[in-house]
Amino acid sequence: MLTNRKLVTLWSAILLFSLIVSCFPVCLAQQSITPPVAEIVPKADTLFGNVRIDNYFWLRDRANPEVMKYLEAENGYTEAMMKPTEEFQEQLYKELLGRIKETDFSVPEKIDDYYYYSRTEEGKQYPIYCRKKGGLEASEAILLDQNALAVGHKYLEVGVFKISPDHQLLAYSVDTTGSEAYTLYVKDLNTGKLLGDEIPNTDYSTEWSNDNKTIFYTVLDESKRPYKLYRHTLGTKPKEDVLVYYEPDQAYELSLKKTKNKEYLLMNLESETTSEVRYLKADHPTEDFRVVHSRQHEMEYSVDQHGDKFFIVTNDNAKNFKLMEAPVSDPSKNNWKEVIPYSDSVKIDDIDVFKNHLVVYERERGLKRIYVLNLTTNEGHYVDFPEPVYTFWQVRNPDLVIVKHLTPIILV
Repeated sequence: MLTNRKLVTLWSAILLFSLIVSCFPVCLAQQSITPPVAEIVPKADTLFGNVRIDNYFWLRDRANPEVMKYLEAENGYTEAMMKPTEEFQEQLYKELLGRIKETDFSVPEKIDDYYYYSRTEEGKQYPIYCRKKGGLEASEAILLDQNALAVGHKYLEVGVFKISPDHQLLAYSVDTTGSEAYTLYVKDLNTGKLLGDEIPNTDYSTEWSNDNKTIFYTVLDESKRPYKLYRHTLGTKPKEDVLVYYEPDQAYELSLKKTKNKEYLLMNLESETTSEVRYLKADHPTEDFRVVHSRQHEMEYSVDQHGDKFFIVTNDNAKNFKLMEAPVSDPSKNNWKEVIPYSDSVKIDDIDVFKNHLVVYERERGLKRIYVLNLTTNEGHYVDFPEPVYTFWQVRNPDLVIVKHLTPIILV
């Protein structure tokens, strides 16, 4: 769910042009204000035999007091230039805020016997994460109040929010600087207290193994690329965590996800044109990840599990992608079998796996469409959209049994 501040920011961007036009005469009157000028400190960088000079490389050092001094001067200059528009800014903010339903709920997400959702309250900037057990009429339990976490911080963003398989623990991460480098925490949902586990510099990929005590997480390199996967056991020191995988190629990023039936962890290694997937039984976190198919230049593929097979969407000799399947016992490429063949006119974007159905997200002549295949009868149908022009967004659905149809967004 978008926070109130994010929604206001979105609307503000839409009306930015009108704001610029309205303050243009005022800005002309502020020409006597002198803008700050960053010091030039040349730094030579040699790459592939070419020497590049970056005069402002020093501004990357957040710990340098001179950097913060310069940024504060920039902020001060902006405030001075925009001061005559403060009344209009406040008026615009209130008008935009008045168009937002501040007290609102997300659609509940059923996982096992719990309904998880978030809600916002009027006057508060951040969501409150909650759950109910057994049904939507049950009493509410607040799992995480982002407003409380944000006290004392100018900024706070929640990265991952992962409930343990037994629903007793919450692994979540926060960023208080805007750097998108998150610190990972674990909360006991029975006591409301944090465990001693605190892991810095993590990315968005965090998953539980099925033993409820092992967490896999990714960390960032200096360029903010997720490149290492670690395994952490609750109660141990993060410096003792096991390095599961290291991706040295800077063209690749590492991410992790759990299959919908919670049986496997999938490690995805992706560049702009090539991918590789590795898999591990979530019941056996200390074993090694195994490769589905080693990276092959300009070949992309993704993997989802259904029972004793993997479904694989790939562009191998298929520019618009095709759907394959392979046995989980040996999903090497030699065992891939075609399920939906390649088409020159239809592109396969993604799939979603359910107990008895497979949902295929396609695109024909630029128009999105949804194909639902019954895995028991092998019969399929397309979801009917009443308008000739429309679009929709695929959303996460953790329910393995129920196929929830998407409501289209009609473009007129």
